Amino acid sequence: MFRNVIFDLDGTLVDSLPGIEWSVDEALSACGLPARSRDLRALIGPTIRDILATVSGVADAGTLDRLVAAYRSSYDSLGWRKTMLQPGAREVIERLHAAGCDLWVVTNKPGFASRLILTELGLMGFFNEVVSRDSGTPPFATKEQTLVNLLERRKLKSTESIMVGDTLEDCRAAAGAGIECAVVAHGYGGGLDGPLPAGCRLIDRWDELLE
Repeated sequence: MFRNVIFDLDGTLVDSLPGIEWSVDEALSACGLPARSRDLRALIGPTIRDILATVSGVADAGTLDRLVAAYRSSYDSLGWRKTMLQPGAREVIERLHAAGCDLWVVTNKPGFASRLILTELGLMGFFNEVVSRDSGTPPFATKEQTLVNLLERRKLKSTESIMVGDTLEDCRAAAGAGIECAVVAHGYGGGLDGPLPAGCRLIDRWDELLE
């Protein structure tokens, strides 16, 4: 039985795409760059710096710094409020919590915005801890490092822990950390129709996670 259920946030528990797209558009405009010409759904998962670099085509570090700062200003003030809970997420969290599971969040989203969103949605109290890339000093370089930090620091047994995500990055982070992974089909991840790392499985419904 899995005692520790470790959730990704964007795409898995929440649909943050509307707020991210809105704040990306605001950042591009604030920096005098051309408007976005592509959908962001397939890009969600990596850090916002990577997303902005892909969308804008900008490689210059200084310009990217300004883009990220403009995005953060927009997202941390208004953009995050456009986040919606994924259908069925509240029910599965409540049932896992009632069953005695310890719940955690490991995310690439900055901790400040993550906690704002979970608090606004009335879910923060269900989680023992929210760990983000910027929880480390210096920040963790990968989601795998973030996940490993949680497992080691909290002394969570790998055989009792499972990652629940929506992307191949989540699968690879779990595999690298030595735990199993369930990948939801309703998220942003592409390429999930091919072979998944050992210990990872695709689930179509939240009930499959409960089972």
